[in-house]
Amino acid sequence: MSQLERNDKIEQLLEKNKFTEETIFNMTDEQIEYFHWLYFEESVYDLM
Repeated sequence: MSQLERNDKIEQLLEKNKFTEETIFNMTDEQIEYFHWLYFEESVYDLM
């Protein structure tokens, strides 16, 4: 993941108020992608 993409996802997670800054900055790229997917990505099943 690029630094720009990582920063964007971090910013969105911080706005969601699910994590503290310290927690997010200690996460790996994979963890950030997972939580971003968990909170922001819509699934076809979400729309049913």
